[in-house]
Amino acid sequence: MAKETKDFSAISGLPDELGIDDDLSKVGQVLSIRRDTRRYGKPMTVVSGFEMDRAEMKALASELKRRLACGGTVLDDEIELQGNHVERARVILDELGYQVA
Repeated sequence: MAKETKDFSAISGLPDELGIDDDLSKVGQVLSIRRDTRRYGKPMTVVSGFEMDRAEMKALASELKRRLACGGTVLDDEIELQGNHVERARVILDELGYQVA
């Protein structure tokens, strides 16, 4: 099920070129990061709370995997990263403009 993105520039009256939609949609979401344990006791970092479509989540997952030098995937409405990257993922998401609880 794809999530619908909102058109904030229509509400704000600002031109589309400013990219206000992306910035406001990031600020409106509060993400949570948790450490989970998978098969054979391997650590997994799970990022959840997204309000975006799957393509945007895959792009964000790709950026996180690249910057954290780890593997991972998008499952349901969560990004799963291999390894314990809770603190580093929090810093990266903050740099990208997301709010992390």
